Amino acid sequence: MKQPHIMLDETLDARYAILPGDPARLDKIVPFLENVKEEGFNREYRSITGCYKGLKILGMSTGMGGVSAAIGIEELKRIGVEAAIRIGSCGALQPDISVGDIIISAGCVRDDGTSNCYVKAGYPAVPDTDMLQACLRAAEGLDATCHVGITRSHESFYAEAENQLEPYWQQQGILADDMETAAIFVVGRLRALKCAAVLNTVVALRGDKASGIGAYADGADAAAAGERAEILLALETLRIYDEIYRCHCK
Repeated sequence: MKQPHIMLDETLDARYAILPGDPARLDKIVPFLENVKEEGFNREYRSITGCYKGLKILGMSTGMGGVSAAIGIEELKRIGVEAAIRIGSCGALQPDISVGDIIISAGCVRDDGTSNCYVKAGYPAVPDTDMLQACLRAAEGLDATCHVGITRSHESFYAEAENQLEPYWQQQGILADDMETAAIFVVGRLRALKCAAVLNTVVALRGDKASGIGAYADGADAAAAGERAEILLALETLRIYDEIYRCHCK
């Protein structure tokens, strides 16, 4: 049955998905794939399929924030997707993280609203263990600086409280923040869909978020190189995961 938001169904026959937030970011994934096909575009959910080293990959945007990301995860599970990896932007919370650096989330602070609608706050937001291991293996061959650790997902981009909260989370060793990872980890875990997240740093510590995101969208600086790196890392993660479990797409 075709799902009401992503407008895809199980006939797509795709086990693995890569999930950017921005629909336009799918155009950046296309050069890495063969036999690319546009599958649909409804609301924030644009989707394509293609092959990466013989592996069928679904690329689908999830929009901005945990609410739309969670809806995407729910409906992907219903059409047979088994593993998904988020790619997206983040703001650094540590001084040694530069624009264009890649963050591999090993766990996420649930400072969002969506994950708390699903389960009590004590429930952890963590990636699937096998997907995380595949991600770490893929990072070994990546020509980019990678950081592995805890990230944080928040609820609002412009809220004044964010500027007050960031120093606290920096002191706790949190690497970076975004708006979707916690929801993806929690909903994925509850629905038995294996998830991971790799993020591209587009704003350095105490940098201006609006200008950082703007530079990222324009592809004008180191963030563009980070975007290419996170795409390749995500695709290699799915390839390695598939090899480990011997799941070959039709």
